[in-house]
Amino acid sequence: MSDAEDLIPKSDLPTRFAAGVLMIGVALVATLLGGWAFRALVAVAAAVMIVEWSDMKGIGRRWAYAAAALLAVALMIGIEYYFPNGAPSLDDESYLVIDAEDFLMALWALGGLAVLGVVLGGASRRVSLGWGVLYIGAPAFALMVLSWTYAALVIWVFAVTWATDIFAYFAGRSIGGPKLAPRISPNKTWAGLIGGIAGAGAFGWLVAWYFELGTPFLWIGAAMGVVAQAGDLYESWEKRRAGVKDSGGLLPGHGGVLDRLDGLLAVAIVTLAILCADLWQPPMPDDLEAPDTVMVLRAMADRAA
Repeated sequence: MSDAEDLIPKSDLPTRFAAGVLMIGVALVATLLGGWAFRALVAVAAAVMIVEWSDMKGIGRRWAYAAAALLAVALMIGIEYYFPNGAPSLDDESYLVIDAEDFLMALWALGGLAVLGVVLGGASRRVSLGWGVLYIGAPAFALMVLSWTYAALVIWVFAVTWATDIFAYFAGRSIGGPKLAPRISPNKTWAGLIGGIAGAGAFGWLVAWYFELGTPFLWIGAAMGVVAQAGDLYESWEKRRAGVKDSGGLLPGHGGVLDRLDGLLAVAIVTLAILCADLWQPPMPDDLEAPDTVMVLRAMADRAA
């Protein structure tokens, strides 16, 4: 997510809108397809973000491309090893019941990404490269796990992040007022923050209600709006330190991929933490008795589709 309240010339708005619609369409199609299509999209996006991160940090392209390739491969291997694509369901209705402890495997995979970051940071003698691998890689892996779990969780993450971005932009532009963090992102306002929180709360509830996600996803959209804007501010701070306005120029009217996904990275990793902490108990069909640690009914997406 780029700085949501940056002043954009009117002539650039059609380009920004068209690019935004295209990106949303690609993301939703990949999410609905799931499996390798979604995993490949996330891995490619992570690789591009690592290159953009490296450019911001003044890291040579040789190390940037090496880190991008290794991260993409690690993500694809890690997700397949810990969460195999097309894992068999446990009953005739294709409900996949997963013990909460299974999600702790994600922590092992994240530990592996941390090791990769340490190795790349040490080999390149750039700590920032190692941090970038974890900062981008951990949320990317989280999105893959959420997709494997239940596609509606990914849609919920998208909805609260996009709503935060859109409502913060329009509230900030139309209301204005006191600045939120002028030294980090001069155009962000408290009105934008409140608008983003309100939008995330409303759309988070709507998506959770439609897909029957239940507690806590019905009620935490507003809190995730804060998380998304914190992720946005962190990336803005990094850009401020690097002396650049955008992380890249790949997306017309939006800057770089990292600019567009900075809030999503934060929301994705917090959502995975909710699953790992066993804080979600999804609705169960009446004829399926659930053990205490049941976390996920993967094929509920068939009913919601």
